[in-house]
Amino acid sequence: MRPPEVQLRKRSGSLTLRERLIGYMLLIRLNRPIGILLLLWPSLWALWIAGGGAPRWGVVLIFILGVTLMRSAGCAINDYADRHFDGKVARTRLRPLAIGLVTPQEAIAVFVVLSLAAFALVLLLDWKTITMSFVAVTLAALYPFMKRFTHLPQLVLGMAFGWAVPMAFVALTGTVSEAGWLLYVATIIWALIYDTEYAMVDRDDDLKIGVKSTAILFGEYDRLMIGLLQLTMLGLLIIVGSKLDLGGYYVLGVALGGMMFLWQQRLIRAQEPKKCFQAFLNNNTFGMTIFLGLVLDYLLRGTPTG
Repeated sequence: MRPPEVQLRKRSGSLTLRERLIGYMLLIRLNRPIGILLLLWPSLWALWIAGGGAPRWGVVLIFILGVTLMRSAGCAINDYADRHFDGKVARTRLRPLAIGLVTPQEAIAVFVVLSLAAFALVLLLDWKTITMSFVAVTLAALYPFMKRFTHLPQLVLGMAFGWAVPMAFVALTGTVSEAGWLLYVATIIWALIYDTEYAMVDRDDDLKIGVKSTAILFGEYDRLMIGLLQLTMLGLLIIVGSKLDLGGYYVLGVALGGMMFLWQQRLIRAQEPKKCFQAFLNNNTFGMTIFLGLVLDYLLRGTPTG
């Protein structure tokens, strides 16, 4: 169905149940799970480290489901916040709110329902983790609005996406170790990397409509700044590995991740939107590679937790 047809039928209130469900699915990006994966990998890194390579599977399942729900809720509140801008940006002009497939009130309702479902999962954990979950919801709700006020909305995104890291440590050990906080900082920096690459896709449109981002802030130095952030993240991951006495498999994973960062640098060299988006997508493979390095290190070397 073409967007104009959807808009016309939406105004007349004649959307079918199937069309409404499709609208909700598109609203929470179930057709594009990259956001869920980028949120999931740091959670798994933290769970494996905090659990010494053998985290409790019940906790792992809670975090996987929680990540999925919170990422989906984040998409709903993001589209609500951007409802007046998405129609003016080439990449987002066909989003459900932009074409009238979902109303702003429905988007808010989806955000609330999914957030409550995620909170219900957290109730299965200890009170410390429950308390920390309020920070996660607050950060998730704040992020979409930050692009009106600061060129660093990606920093808030990183804080929101990375908050699962200290939560995982608390859920499994009752506290957050030094390595856990370093991993949290690394995750924030990672979000600055991949979301700047993502923002480079929309930079021209964002400049026209007045939306702020790190891609606009960095300007012609975007590639250099991303490179410095990539080096910083790799350094932090090496420090984390050193503090935990992780071995060769983990180091190999980080080294392979470094090669992927080099590939991303090549992709964004000409600042072409399509290739910048490919660089953004490559971060999923990066996150998976770090995780596999961790799993192999704990599994084959029996490395103790730190």
